[in-house]
Amino acid sequence: MQTTTREIVRRRFTVHDYHRMAEAGILHEDDRVELIEGEIVEMAAIGSRHFTCVNKLNHLLVRSVGDGEAIVSVQNPVRLDERNEPQPDLSLIRARDYRQSLPGPEDVLLLIEVSDTTLAYDRNVKLPLYAKAGIPEVWIANLANETIEHHTKPSGDGYHLVRHSGKGDTIKPEAFPGLELPVNTVFS
Repeated sequence: MQTTTREIVRRRFTVHDYHRMAEAGILHEDDRVELIEGEIVEMAAIGSRHFTCVNKLNHLLVRSVGDGEAIVSVQNPVRLDERNEPQPDLSLIRARDYRQSLPGPEDVLLLIEVSDTTLAYDRNVKLPLYAKAGIPEVWIANLANETIEHHTKPSGDGYHLVRHSGKGDTIKPEAFPGLELPVNTVFS
């Protein structure tokens, strides 16, 4: 008797499929999921250190950016392409009307991931997607060692410039060179 093997085929979802699941009630607004490489990925729970860091960064950015120059978007989706719609912790996006479409790579000035238990995932899965999409600048706030990784110069194979800033340093978004954020205030 001859047996045949069959390769398992995964069904990858598009952004359209993903949104239709929400409209049909399969996914709910309060579900902590994002679309990564066509797969619906459950996001990690938010702990108190993560919560505090996101809120501090939000406060600093809103206060510093000014009215009308950009929008600080907190834990909202960014559509990178047809198979990727992550929900970064913060994104600084161009000021425009988003009622007809979610922000895309061309709208993102700065994207921030706060990493407590998700550092490997943020670096190895999400960061390459952001680079491939052309997001000009990504910060990873590493809660474990209280540093900010500053990634710029994106290409299809990653970010070509990476700087690390710790306590005592300041960090400046490239889109707002006059804005300086003391790293101490992010982690204190």
